[in-house]
Amino acid sequence: MSVLSRVRGTGTRTLGAADLADVQGVLARDPVANVFVASRVEASGLDTWRLGGELWGYHVNGRLDAVCYSGANLVPVEAGPEAVRAFADRARRQGRRCSSIVGPAPSAVALWEQLRPAWGPAREVRANQPLMVIRGSSPTVEPDFRVKPVTPDRIDVLLPACIAMFTEEVGVSPLGDDNGNSYRARVSELVHAGRAFAWIEDGHVVFKAEIGAVTRDACQIQGVWTHPALRGRGIAAAGMSAVVEYALRDFASVVSLYVNDYNAPARAVYRRVGFEEVGAFASILF
Repeated sequence: MSVLSRVRGTGTRTLGAADLADVQGVLARDPVANVFVASRVEASGLDTWRLGGELWGYHVNGRLDAVCYSGANLVPVEAGPEAVRAFADRARRQGRRCSSIVGPAPSAVALWEQLRPAWGPAREVRANQPLMVIRGSSPTVEPDFRVKPVTPDRIDVLLPACIAMFTEEVGVSPLGDDNGNSYRARVSELVHAGRAFAWIEDGHVVFKAEIGAVTRDACQIQGVWTHPALRGRGIAAAGMSAVVEYALRDFASVVSLYVNDYNAPARAVYRRVGFEEVGAFASILF
């Protein structure tokens, strides 16, 4: 191997149980930005089957420098230009298996630029999605505790709202080729973990959100949705405040989310609740 190769790194390899401590060190560099991958690693270790995908490692001079989760999403973590190039080479050889590339905007967009010639056009590129956090302090809007943890007997009430939110946000139905069984199982998993919250009235969801990723250091809210007929009434701000209170009490001292830059009403709601922008994500949808 040349000196230049040793300096640049050793390519990528699939990481396993022996690499766990090194992976945790990489993820700990930014607990908020890395919460999705970190939550999976905390729950499942590096076993590929339990993790729901592979974790690729990029090493520089024998030290793990960056990782990339390759599953339903392709998620670069702490990846600089050389790591992005290495992950792109591997993803290109493997062929596209993911439905999206998601991660901190600089690395996610750079990874897509490397892969675009081989993978063809994306359905949508969202290159700037502000990453927002509340760190350990109560929200600045009075919570509406009609928003409560969803109990397992209300899954069938919650599910249509989840489908509506996903379809509205992503542009395709989440039901897939298995008549929605996989998506229902994911919603059920969140409900049973106490991480799905909703205001349900007369058998319909008024407002809902979930905590999609949780680690010891941070958690991430997803799936925020208000019934279309009830928007503009302050429901989202009060509902989000309730979800933040639950999150701070039961899950982590840092609560995060990311939002489309063009969604001005949502960004205004989150700022009212007390969220601050700390960075940007990007999502490339296929």
